[in-house]
Amino acid sequence: MHERELRRTYADVGSTRIADAPDRERVRLRGTLRTVTLRPRGGVPALEAELTDGSGVLIVVWLGRRQIAGISPGRAIQVEGRIGATEGGRIMYNPRYELIP
Repeated sequence: MHERELRRTYADVGSTRIADAPDRERVRLRGTLRTVTLRPRGGVPALEAELTDGSGVLIVVWLGRRQIAGISPGRAIQVEGRIGATEGGRIMYNPRYELIP
């Protein structure tokens, strides 16, 4: 039921569903941050978050950041950038972001 509510909440004309977003093309996605973790990558601090909109999950990573004001679990956010594929799933590095009230 929770996934269905998320899909209904983020069904927006200006954004793409995570499940439908193509890799390596600029996309705008909206969703809720499920987790936020500090996880260094290659010796560089990195803030990593799981974004979900009910259709899928995307890992969002801000390299060189230990924290970002307003980025916390449960927060609604819009991100814009390019999605890449990794062994662990789909990932977006250093996206433009907007906190959704």
